[in-house]
Amino acid sequence: MQNLKVIYEDNHIIVVEKPVNIPSQADKTGDVDMLTIIKEYLKEKYKKPGNVYLGLVHRLDRPVGGVMVFAKTSKAASRLSEQVREKVFEKTYLVVVNGKMEEKKRKFRRLFIKK
Repeated sequence: MQNLKVIYEDNHIIVVEKPVNIPSQADKTGDVDMLTIIKEYLKEKYKKPGNVYLGLVHRLDRPVGGVMVFAKTSKAASRLSEQVREKVFEKTYLVVVNGKMEEKKRKFRRLFIKK
């Protein structure tokens, strides 16, 4: 099992830190992904036989690290997905830059980051 940093967990959700360069869900590369890692964690922790349910509520791109929320029940997945659709579920992004940003990239930042 991968080293998983669990930030919060209850009967309905699990909140974890997604490391950089790990996909949120399986892709064509076949690289280990967060869904698989967390399912393995839950299966081991709770000694569950068979498949473990885990709902993907939102994604972070592979090169991005950060906090992700996963649903441990279908009811939680449905409610959280609805909150994402209705923009009740808020995401905050923090970008760390090493060096100076080119002018083009600064304009991009202003378009997508609220001040």
